[in-house]
Amino acid sequence: MNLAEFETKIGYTFKSKKLLETALTHSSYAREHNMGNYKCNERMEFLGDAYLDAIAGLALFEQMPHVREGVLSKTRSLVVCEDSLAEVGRKIDIGSYLLLGVGEDKSGGRKKKSIIADSTEALIGAIFLDGGYYAASDFVLKEFRKILRDAAGGKLVSDYKTTLQEILQQDGKMHEIVYRIDKTEGPDHDKVFFVTLVLEGREMGSGKGKTKKEAEQKAAKMTMEGGYLD
Repeated sequence: MNLAEFETKIGYTFKSKKLLETALTHSSYAREHNMGNYKCNERMEFLGDAYLDAIAGLALFEQMPHVREGVLSKTRSLVVCEDSLAEVGRKIDIGSYLLLGVGEDKSGGRKKKSIIADSTEALIGAIFLDGGYYAASDFVLKEFRKILRDAAGGKLVSDYKTTLQEILQQDGKMHEIVYRIDKTEGPDHDKVFFVTLVLEGREMGSGKGKTKKEAEQKAAKMTMEGGYLD
């Protein structure tokens, strides 16, 4: 394990190399070496999860000033999910520096999405313990910059209709949503659909598209991001 090389990659130098080593120690390695349950990176993963939530939440709060709490929560969940963590972990090549048990290593553990994501969370926790909140924040804002930007811009959401439904259901109530076709334009082979989302009889966002589905997705997106839910 070349800790100095890894520190160069992540742009942070640890005062306590032991913290970094623990963050890179998988439970399979700790078991094989009789290190005890507290010597692997699982506790740091717990801490990293909490601070990633806080850092990403603040970043999105600042980048999305006109959206309601439900949208912010859903957007944050796209940033702190396993896929995003694994993307960052692969970018910094954390898998190459992990201490893995022999069996886990042979079975491709260094490339497993779950292990890479969990280790990335543990790394955030270790940076927090070593350098404090602002050091952890600097790392997250640097390495998650594109993910945060895409999330705030709605690029990580592909199904706005489902996302909107999930947000509305957070209050435990059933909501009547109607996607009303207002008009169509153009010939049958090149038609454009204009749709308005109506929530409980109230007109919300609108959208247009080459298909009804596309127009409905755009109407849901505008409803989420246009302040209609405030």
